[in-house]
Amino acid sequence: MLSHTRKNKILELLKTHKQISTQELEEELDVSGATIRNDLAQLEEKGLIERIHGGAVLPNQEDKSSFRNFHKRSEKNVEEKKSIGKKAKDYIKDGQTIILDASSTILYLLPYLTNCQKLTVITNGIYTALEVKGEEDFNVILLGGIVRPKSGSVEGLIGGCMIDNLSADLMITSSHGFNIENGLTDFNFYEVELKKRMVAKADKLIALVDHTKLGHTSAAQFARTKDIDLLITDSNVDPKVVERIRKAGINIEVGD
Repeated sequence: MLSHTRKNKILELLKTHKQISTQELEEELDVSGATIRNDLAQLEEKGLIERIHGGAVLPNQEDKSSFRNFHKRSEKNVEEKKSIGKKAKDYIKDGQTIILDASSTILYLLPYLTNCQKLTVITNGIYTALEVKGEEDFNVILLGGIVRPKSGSVEGLIGGCMIDNLSADLMITSSHGFNIENGLTDFNFYEVELKKRMVAKADKLIALVDHTKLGHTSAAQFARTKDIDLLITDSNVDPKVVERIRKAGINIEVGD
């Protein structure tokens, strides 16, 4: 189990039980006490929990850290994102170079990459890079640039210059919205510009878009409909929406 997945589980358990012991976490997550203590220390450092003797509780005050902000976003539509991530793994091959954006949806793909070999991962996602850097068989390239408050991404011209000198077999991205007329759109203009250059440097583009985003348009386009080689959504999608997308000539698959 990847570190991010394990920490998410710890936070979910605390949200349910309000207090939990180290021993209970060892049994629930099937890891050593040392691993649990390290996870709790990192979560406490970021203000997400408070450690007590023999366990942990949730903090009393509301935390305003960027990690917390990003974690809240990653908690939305969790089961849908898991099914989409699992399906996306089928299109990643050993030895490939892949570009992953900074979206919270990508974090639910990462646990399925642990069996891949010799991947090169290019990303502007801070938390994405932190999760995959521990895979000994991976090369991880974190694009440089500006880090903004309450954001898990790196943005700006520096990252654009870096990506211009790279190339990839595949880009996997999410978006704030997708419709047939406007393609993939997002609300952050700085990140949109970087995503455009990412799309241009990849041989294929896979879009991970849960059903709540289909039919919606955000502020700026970063990929046209014809740029998308495959769109993956979740099983809560309206079958009529899937049919309409297929009739437009877009390859779409639905996660389990």
